[in-house]
Amino acid sequence: MTNGQMPYKLATIDLGSNSFHMIVVQIDAFGQVTILDRLREPVRLGGGLDAKGNLSLEAQQRAVDCLRRFGERIRDFPSENVAAVGTNTLRLTKNSREFLHRAEAALGHPIAVISGREEARLIYLGVSHSLAKDQQGKRFVMDIGGGSTELIIGQGFEPLHLESLRMGCVSSTLAFFPDGKLVKACWDKAITAALLELRPIKAAYRAIGWESATGASGTIRAVKKVIQQIGLAPYGITLEHMYRVRDMMIEAGHIDKLKLPGLSEERKPVFAGGLAVLIAVFEALKIDRMLVSDGALREGLVYDRLERYQHDDIRDKTVRAWQQRFQVDQGYAAAVHLTALKLFNRCRDDWKLPSHLAELLGWAADLHELGLAVSHSSYHKHGGYLLEYADLPGFSNEEQRWLSVLVRTHRQKISSKLFGLLNAEDHQNALYLCVLLRLAVLLHRSHKEVAPRIERLRVGKNRVELRFADDIRAKKPLLLADLEREQVFLKAVKVELVF
Repeated sequence: MTNGQMPYKLATIDLGSNSFHMIVVQIDAFGQVTILDRLREPVRLGGGLDAKGNLSLEAQQRAVDCLRRFGERIRDFPSENVAAVGTNTLRLTKNSREFLHRAEAALGHPIAVISGREEARLIYLGVSHSLAKDQQGKRFVMDIGGGSTELIIGQGFEPLHLESLRMGCVSSTLAFFPDGKLVKACWDKAITAALLELRPIKAAYRAIGWESATGASGTIRAVKKVIQQIGLAPYGITLEHMYRVRDMMIEAGHIDKLKLPGLSEERKPVFAGGLAVLIAVFEALKIDRMLVSDGALREGLVYDRLERYQHDDIRDKTVRAWQQRFQVDQGYAAAVHLTALKLFNRCRDDWKLPSHLAELLGWAADLHELGLAVSHSSYHKHGGYLLEYADLPGFSNEEQRWLSVLVRTHRQKISSKLFGLLNAEDHQNALYLCVLLRLAVLLHRSHKEVAPRIERLRVGKNRVELRFADDIRAKKPLLLADLEREQVFLKAVKVELVF
């Protein structure tokens, strides 16, 4: 949406390692959310990874077919009213770009891959909005996905501690319950492996503590339902309950002989791995009792988008926090930001730049001196590295790559190889943004808030022509020298700078 208006309808899609989920919601003038539709399909994407980390054609086809069905429901939605994210399997898949092209074409909307900690943040947001508003104290929230498990401690709507561990119901089942075996030795190995994964964080989490524990998504809901159907408890999950369910599965010996009340045929193939992970978390973190939430990642995406529409974008908060953390000169960065956006607006139509790229250019301007906190020498390289590999709340992996490329190329020699971090069809636009950021930085080289006034700016496909209001040859010899040097750098990437 634009101008801060609320969307009438919003759709969010979670491309999980086990299942794909979509919800469609309606939002009224007061920001109240009403769910209109829920769709879920067990795609088993995580089971399609081969030994080399590539996603099989069969798994890709299952996913594309599902997304095509989802796409029919939201075909008329503007893309700004659709938030689709990929999680653990797409983080690990080596051929994810190839798949994402097909997936986006089927869905009809862009798909972003998010980091594990960003997934955890969104899960907490979805769960916390589903809980009673008067609930006080710290909350422990967890979600077991197909390939990862997210553990969060937060208070109110704010996550305080986030972890994403590489263990899930699909990966654990494939690794420790081969061919459907459910014998005790399989359980011992699965739980031990999960405990080892938890070992680096368990002391810190137990020391922080919490007043309530809540679980989200398919595995935990399935465990709760089985416990209810067996008659162990009307609600909630305890370790004793789960041990009883595990023993019943061991008695069955094999998935073909398993008949657990409340366990659907769809969930059965990955239930053992998910239960083993949940048992390990209870044991490691000394959890007494866990309740189950209806909210999860897709609900978190809804509230995240609502915050953006209400001008409370977590990405802006992240940029401000990073400026403070790395002691960026915020006044100077704001001046570069403003000049970069002015240049963007003057070139947008001629270069056919998508409007959303203005945000990325602005954030790159805000953070372009980030690397100075590491070293003055080659600081653009340090800044680019930090932006590529750090956890930036609110940003997708692709957005971080854009920021990394722009900061890495904002000065000195431009290496065209760096644009390889982005999709091939984005390379030209990335070069355009790179040129705009470089010019904005160059015009503020003296760290003054007011840049020399540009009387005329003309651009062609590979040409930028500047005319300044003042005679820079006579009045600004240092700016002249900088522009002459910039001509050489831009010529190397086939961009002509004329002034």
